[in-house]
Amino acid sequence: MHSESKIDPKIIEEVLKFSKNVIDAPKLVSAPDEISLEVTPHDTVHELDKTRLLRYRPLTEKQHKTPLLISYALINRYHILDIQPEKSWVRNLLQQGFDVYMLDWGTPTSMDKYLDFDDYVNGYLDSAVEYIKNESSNEKISLQGYCTGATISTAYTALHPESVKNYIATAPVIDGWRDTTVISNLAKHMDVEKMVETIGNMPPEFMYYCFSVLKPFEQGIEKYVKFFKNIDNKKFVDNFLRVEKWLGDTPPIPGELFKQWIKDIYQENLLIQNKMYVGGEHIDLKKINMPTFTQIAVGDHLVSPECSMPLHYAIGSEDKTLRMYPTGHVGMIASSLSQKKVLPELGKWLSERS
Repeated sequence: MHSESKIDPKIIEEVLKFSKNVIDAPKLVSAPDEISLEVTPHDTVHELDKTRLLRYRPLTEKQHKTPLLISYALINRYHILDIQPEKSWVRNLLQQGFDVYMLDWGTPTSMDKYLDFDDYVNGYLDSAVEYIKNESSNEKISLQGYCTGATISTAYTALHPESVKNYIATAPVIDGWRDTTVISNLAKHMDVEKMVETIGNMPPEFMYYCFSVLKPFEQGIEKYVKFFKNIDNKKFVDNFLRVEKWLGDTPPIPGELFKQWIKDIYQENLLIQNKMYVGGEHIDLKKINMPTFTQIAVGDHLVSPECSMPLHYAIGSEDKTLRMYPTGHVGMIASSLSQKKVLPELGKWLSERS
């Protein structure tokens, strides 16, 4: 005798439900342009070329005296730090009584292809810092850099330590040779001179390619399977669409800046060796002598912990903190862990020094 092979009814039910969700998706899901990402009220207080300095409106009566400027990454937009109220990095800091500013790098065009590190460090970032100092009547501000924005902020802080009271480096790109990510491996083998000469600015399509090869399955099939399985979960769908809209909105990177980035940070690894020059000025990490907080995500697939950690040991500050969190690159700044652990720790550290 042989037993008949039976298909588990639960599997059939799952398949039918999944198929129904795929069909119902267009009726249940908003189009990307209907999703609003800017949830925390703010004002544009200063502009230079295509960059904007945003100031978020306070959410508390009492505020810390030292303002905080966030230098966001060059890839994608600052919206991930304000993706939705309950996961907003910005809103949490406002609720802790901080005066929060954000530097929006804008969208470079072909005429901006010659902008370089000097323009971003000693031009745009310096202009924003000087505006905040004048506006708040402070001689120094607190500065946070995220990802590639932390590399720019690190260079700035080393060159202008007199303007920075506290420095926060969140997943900073620092030691290119220790970076084990796909992006780093791609960068080390690029003929970047030829690329920039041929293309000019690095287009968004190139960035999408880099992201897709990082985690091809997670960035491709898997996330959509998960999406269709959760189509009835309004909160899940809303969060998914916000992140997708953020991922789909990345500006080009000026050609000259991109070239310097690949050569100086990844190929020759000049920053961590104290051999990097910006605008003819030598960057010495020992000159970062103010309180410094380095935040690292253990599961970061964009900037590996080994790439970020050397900053903590290279700077001259005696008041320095290194924290590692069991999450990923985005999870460190836009998740429940971020709200429950990362931000309270940062707020406590910052308030003690503000």
